[in-house]
This record gives sequence, structure tokens and C-alpha cells, in this order.
Amino acid sequence: MFSRRYLAIWAAVLLTAACIAAAALHHLSWLYAIVPALVVVLGFYDINQDRHAILRNYPVWGHLRFFFEFVRPEIRQYFVEDDTDEKPFSLAQRSLVYQRAKNAVDSRPYGTERDVKAVGHEWISHSLAPTKLGGCDFRVLVGADRAQPYSMSIFNVSAMSFGALSANAIRALNMGAKKGGFAHDTGEGSMSKYHREHGGDIIWEIASGYFGCRNDDGTFNAEKFRRQASEPQVKMIEVKLSQGAKPGHGGVLLAAKVTPEIAETRGIPVGQDCVSPARHSEFSTPRGLLEFVERLRKLSGGKPTGFKLCIGHPWEFFGIAKAMLETGILPDFIVVDGAEGGTGAAPLEFTDHVGTPLQEGLLLVHNTLVGIGLREKIRIGASGKIITAFDIAKTLAVGADWVNSARGFMFAVGCIQAQKCHSDRCPTGVATQDPVRQRALNVPDKGERVFNFHHNTLLALKELIQAAGLASPGDLRAHHIVRRVSSYEVRLMSDLLKYLSPGDLLEGRYRYRLYERWWPAARSDSFAPEAETIAARG
Repeated sequence: MFSRRYLAIWAAVLLTAACIAAAALHHLSWLYAIVPALVVVLGFYDINQDRHAILRNYPVWGHLRFFFEFVRPEIRQYFVEDDTDEKPFSLAQRSLVYQRAKNAVDSRPYGTERDVKAVGHEWISHSLAPTKLGGCDFRVLVGADRAQPYSMSIFNVSAMSFGALSANAIRALNMGAKKGGFAHDTGEGSMSKYHREHGGDIIWEIASGYFGCRNDDGTFNAEKFRRQASEPQVKMIEVKLSQGAKPGHGGVLLAAKVTPEIAETRGIPVGQDCVSPARHSEFSTPRGLLEFVERLRKLSGGKPTGFKLCIGHPWEFFGIAKAMLETGILPDFIVVDGAEGGTGAAPLEFTDHVGTPLQEGLLLVHNTLVGIGLREKIRIGASGKIITAFDIAKTLAVGADWVNSARGFMFAVGCIQAQKCHSDRCPTGVATQDPVRQRALNVPDKGERVFNFHHNTLLALKELIQAAGLASPGDLRAHHIVRRVSSYEVRLMSDLLKYLSPGDLLEGRYRYRLYERWWPAARSDSFAPEAETIAARG
């Protein structure tokens, strides 16, 4: 008991005794003995508890360890981390969003802080004959042959549900989308009254829980879907197959978090666990997926309908492509979500080690559609850590028609990357259902910042397009992006990425091992590959 480990207890004992003695002699108030006495009580409690070994061996002192562990993210973020350390987003990235959202100057003095000789550094090639564009309201038409096509911005709010985000955050995002004329994806939690409040364009995401259009047993309800999908504010329907942050993983919103508002939005009972299954119950094959897409398109009155996924097994997407050819049913769009995408909470293994990153997943989807001759008929969206105009330009160059951003717009409404999304203790009121915390988020002010971030980012994209000598973002190709592959060599992205030519897969020109092995094995009637084909090809 006289080890240095217990020095804090004995010091508190002596100080308590001294304070008591001084109080008895009327030199001090008895109140001065309270604090050291509480430390003594805490120390002896630590010694006798059996839950924390550190506190038992280091009474009182051990609490300092837990305190510094608690504030470690903030210490690292504000005092240790370099401005360009992207974990998950760098200070430079966050500052850029804040500046653009506030209409502040976003110029940088004294040159780049990036190591331009580092492997992986990328840039866009500029032209000696820059172009001069008009505005920066770049748009792409989706579902041109449908009854209600949608001309959408090439930069939109990615899927984030009410429940994951607060009511005020949803309000602000939709207010900004309304003013800027861009789309706001609902996420799988369905359309809440807060999505509808300001009238911004909505992409309604239909996931495996069929929230907002479900029966009591969790199956799909066509009539409920038709009623909501027919609202003029809903511009497109998106079937979610998987998300980048946790592909192949379902979720549970515990009963305690199912508030009356969330229950009303999702169409579920109040106070009961809300389960998001890992897979859909309406289909189990590539053909079934496309038939479901077609069904939703008809129920919605001909609005553009497609699906979102994070690429996993390549033969599964190849099977969907084969089903398109065999049935003639085409989605109007496909959104590719990269594994670098974020969510309020996901198992570490899924966050770090499941799912294909955006560049590779986007390339596979683009190549497959080119290879079967359908690329011009199907639009491709992309999401996954897209913040800057260069992020947009590179993603379009790889093969996308438009991009979505989730955390970029979260920064615009005030997120400071505290990484408390899963705890309901978001310090800025963005990712919480705590009414007191979310009250701090001023909707009109943050809605204006959402609009500013979108506008100023597209303005920066316009300047990049002009510098590259192009007429529009749609002219970007992989050869416009340069990547350093070693300290003494750089390569065009078109030389690093493997592209197919129109009709390659239809005519058996596989070109690369991935397609040679897995395209023949893919099936339209099952997500599983043909075992015989795999065995034959090795």
C-alpha cells in the first residue's frame, strides 16, 4: 500500500487530515476538506472494484488515462495531425468546405503543402488554349425516354437518412438543394416531413427495409410506394443494394431510438427494434432486380429509376448486365458507392476491409456497360469521399456522369468531424436526435451554406474545365488526369486504367483476365456463378 502507485491516495489522506486540522483550529472552512476526502473515497473504490485492472493497480491516476483516451481524437485533430493528413478528411479539406460554405476566400498563399513528388500525387493536365464557359450549372439528363425525365446537377447530396441526421440538418440540406437546384437523396430511412418542408428535389432511396412503403411484416407495399412516389418533389427512385461503408451488412435501430417521428417516416411501430435486412425480399436474382426496377418505374409514373451498389463479386454485376441484355429492361441509372464511403456506425472490419473502392468499382461498371453496348443508355452516378472540384473532375474522367457527396455537405451544415455520429452526442447538432443539441443548428443559415458550397465548388470545377481546354465536364476523360507512380515517373490515368471498347463483351473480346474469367461464368438467373465455367477456366 506504500507503493508509488498509491501516492495519490496518501497525498489526499494527508491533505484531508491537514484541512480537518486547520478547520478545527478555525484557520479554514470545513468545505476545504471535501475535495481531498472525495479523492480518498475514489481511490479506495478503485482498489476494491474488479472491472478495470488499471484503476485497481493505479487508483486515481488511472482515471487520467481514460480522460486522455477520451479527448485523444480532439488532441490529434487540433494539435498533432498535419493539415493534409486525410483521416478520414484532412484539415485542408474541411477548411475548404467551410470557406466555400461561408463565401469566404478559399485561395492558398505561398504554394502547395502537398508533396508533388510523392507516389500517388495526381493533377489535371492544363491546355495552352483554355476555353471560356458561361455558367457553372452543369447538368445531366437522366431517363430521357421516360415519361418524367430529370435534368439533374452533376453535384448532389448523397444518401443520408433522417435518424442518422437530425431534423434540422435534413431541413438545411433540402433548403440548400431547393435554392441551388440540385438533388437531395433521402437515404434508406425514407422521406420525412423535413425532406418535404422546403421543396427541394428528392431522390427516394428504397432499401431492403422498404421504409415508407412497407407492410407490417416488412415486405414491400406497392400502394404506399405509389402514393409517395407520385409526389412532384420526388424526381428519381433509387433501389439500394448495398452501401460502401458496410456492404452486405444489415442494421438495427434499437427500440429506444425509434421516436414517433422516425416511426412515422419509416412506417414502423414506435418503441420496437427497426431491422434493415442485409438483402431484399422482393427479388433474389439479377432478373428479379430488373423486374423490380421496372415495377417501381411504372408505379412512380415513369420517373427515372435505377439502383445503387458497392461493387463486390464481379460476376454478380456481370449477371445484372446479362439480365439487361436478355430482358431488355434497363435501369435509367446506376450509382456506384465506393468502399471509402461513410456512415454513422459500421463494424471496423466492414469499414476497412469490405467493398471495392470507388475508382475500381466505377471502372468495372463503366467498362461493363461499354462492353455490352449500353453505356449511352444508362447514366452512372458515383459517391465516395468527394469534396473538391478536382475530386469531381477525376471521378467524371474515370467514367461517371455525376457525383454525390455526403460528408462534404455535412461539413457545409456544420459538422466538425468529431466522429460522435454513433453516440447521439454530435456537438454541432448534425448527427443527433437530441432536441437540445440539434437546436444549435440554425436552418436558414446552414441552408444558405449548403447552397454556397455547391455553387462555389461547381464554380471551381468550371475553372478546372476551362484550364483543361474543354467545353464541358462531360468531355473529361482518363487521359486528362496524371498520376505519379514513382519519384521519377508519371503516367496518364488512361495508361494505368484498363478500358474496354464498345461491344467487346458481346463479341468475346475480353482483353483482361477479370472479364475473361468471370463474364462467361455470370448468370442472369442467379447471383452465383456457373461452377462448371469457373472450373473449366481455372
